[in-house]
Amino acid sequence: MKTKGGIGEQSGTKLRLWASCMLKSLTMAIMALFSLPAIAQDDTAVASDTLIFKGQLISWANINPANGLPVYVGGRYLPQLNYNLNLPQSRLFDVEASANLFGNAGFHPFDTSATDGDIRPYRLWARYSAPQFEFRLGLQKINFGSASLLRPLMWFDQIDPRDPIQFTDGVWGALGRYYFLNNANIWLWGLYGNNNPRGWEFAKTSRRQPEFGGRFQFPIPRGEAGFSFHRRRADTRGLDSAMPAFAEAPETRFGLDVKFDLVVGCWAEASWVKNEKKLEAFTNQELVNAGLDYTFGIGNGLYAVFEQLVVSYDEEAFAFSNTATLSLLSLSYPIGLFDRLGAIVYIDWTNGKVYNFINWTKQFDRTALYVMGYWNPKETQIPTQNSTQNLYSGLGIQLLFLFNH
Repeated sequence: MKTKGGIGEQSGTKLRLWASCMLKSLTMAIMALFSLPAIAQDDTAVASDTLIFKGQLISWANINPANGLPVYVGGRYLPQLNYNLNLPQSRLFDVEASANLFGNAGFHPFDTSATDGDIRPYRLWARYSAPQFEFRLGLQKINFGSASLLRPLMWFDQIDPRDPIQFTDGVWGALGRYYFLNNANIWLWGLYGNNNPRGWEFAKTSRRQPEFGGRFQFPIPRGEAGFSFHRRRADTRGLDSAMPAFAEAPETRFGLDVKFDLVVGCWAEASWVKNEKKLEAFTNQELVNAGLDYTFGIGNGLYAVFEQLVVSYDEEAFAFSNTATLSLLSLSYPIGLFDRLGAIVYIDWTNGKVYNFINWTKQFDRTALYVMGYWNPKETQIPTQNSTQNLYSGLGIQLLFLFNH
């Protein structure tokens, strides 16, 4: 029997590193708190604080005869600690710390097995907020845009539309947001220490190189619009032997999104990624999404989402000479108070393939059971942002149980 992976001795080292990062981040947060300017207040104003511990336990089993390891079982625990300090004049200082403890095992009966597991920080941030401003520092989730499922602006997360938990790792950095009185808002961020590819990225970020960017979101008649910008240095070494390799390839991203609330909800979202180095077809990347959603008055209400995505990789910007087109239809229908049926269908027009996914959910206050079935091509060519193993290829079924405390 062959075995690979495992939590092993590295878990202790990673746990110590995580604890060290936690201590450093909390220290910086406390220093930031004491460096804030004094707040004018009367003698009767008193700050109040709360400390909350909660967590989420997830277990799953996947049966897929098409995989080399047809049976996969695993679990994940996300313990979370929140500290809130309510300050006078509607100001707040809060801290969130959570970990990702997971393990899984794959089996080919009587022949082969593989195990994997780890302990990682999941969220670790401190935030100071006022009525029109907030500043957050640490390991956090950053996402934005108008698209629902096939998101060109998936710059900093890896959410798979088929994942009922919507699990994604965070990024290390600082984020500031200011909210204007007319509902417009401006974001500024700086990231550091995030090396692995995220979202639609094909290359890692150069080590010890900071990233920075921003976003301006503003109201428009019957909706809202946003413009986003990001700058990083990509590391293209070790990708394709035929592609030029650079330890630092400066990359600039621009994003534009708009959403309208009309008879139906409709939106458009686009991203352009420009690299200053000549990376042949990967010098430019364009993603364009258009979608709509509507709740039909059928029974308890059938909610439908449709999105169309075009992805292009070109040596020259906006040439659209090497494109892929993907359509997605998502349906959701509630059955009573606790049950819901859902389905997602992908159509890969470029490669002539169809991906099918169905989900039945039974949810209570603290627990939920998901029964998921899928029928997909063996060779998957759609983004699977949230899985190190391609569990959703071929024909299979997955059971997932969730418990919140």
